[in-house]
Amino acid sequence: MVAPPFLVSYAVTRKCNLKCKHCYSDARDSASPDELTFEEARKMLDDLASWNIKLLILDGGEPLCREDFLDIVRYAHRKGLRIVLGSNGTLLDVDLVKKMRGAGVECIQISLDGSRPDTHDEFRGEAGAFSKAMNGVKACREAGMPFQFGMVIRKSILNELPDMLKLAVESGAIAAEFFDLVEVPRVKRECMGEVLDKGLRKNVMEWLAEAQRECPIIIRVPGCPMYTLVLKEKNVQPKHFPSSVLKRIPYYDRGCAAGMPNGYVTILPNGDIIPCMLLQVKLGNIKEKSIIDIWEESNVLATLRDRSKLKDGCGKCRFRDVCAGCRGRAYEVTGDFMASDPGCWLA
Repeated sequence: MVAPPFLVSYAVTRKCNLKCKHCYSDARDSASPDELTFEEARKMLDDLASWNIKLLILDGGEPLCREDFLDIVRYAHRKGLRIVLGSNGTLLDVDLVKKMRGAGVECIQISLDGSRPDTHDEFRGEAGAFSKAMNGVKACREAGMPFQFGMVIRKSILNELPDMLKLAVESGAIAAEFFDLVEVPRVKRECMGEVLDKGLRKNVMEWLAEAQRECPIIIRVPGCPMYTLVLKEKNVQPKHFPSSVLKRIPYYDRGCAAGMPNGYVTILPNGDIIPCMLLQVKLGNIKEKSIIDIWEESNVLATLRDRSKLKDGCGKCRFRDVCAGCRGRAYEVTGDFMASDPGCWLA
């Protein structure tokens, strides 16, 4: 038996009201005809509950664009699953947030991709998106819903990173997640020039690590396992909370979590299973086989879990077993998910 993932992400729909340039889900303005029905989603949630999953992320697309979203939340909550929501924030109001709290949502991640309206709106594809997202933040505060910010790191907004972190803190967020932009298909089509090179990535990770010393909230960096190595190298001791809290950051002492025991797996709207939103390799579909069986039997996952099979720089690196690089970036750049992470400055 392979230990289950700690975290499961279920994209409940591809439908979204925005047109973000980087979208990992390749969202669109209408739902896909093959999305899981409520009954199919219930069966999958039954499996997750029996598997003793610690955390379920519901996202999309924009999850609030699915009409039975609250029904999915209520069912998952009744099955004992802890639920967080990933949203662009533009559809949130106080009444809806209160309903989500009552249904079982424990926290909302709101996407914010700039410290200024023009920066955010240009990346998200709609004028006024920043203002609507900040209204969503206000709604969370008024409804007593914990929230955090999800922010994409890209070349054109590097000078805004300090203000983005400041905005998260001053808005009352409980955490700041800075996503290291990875070259998934839509990124390759619409914003490839925004991806950090190795030198910039190193500089940004070192800046974030230093910022964590004084920052009152936790900083996480999906897509860059090397960030936790920088925290340790610099012996970062946060001023506002115990340093042991840093070990809750994904990747800390474990490396890339995609498909790993006590790690992470993603369910797409049509039931396809992939190791991670950044590693888009199909493992199977829950309409044909349970997620537990896919997790146990996948040859792809068996390979991912064997760090001795990592190649070139990552395979030879002294941090191999506690980092492993981003498998999604390796796959999108080289076509080989066990190749060396081309974005790592260490290897």
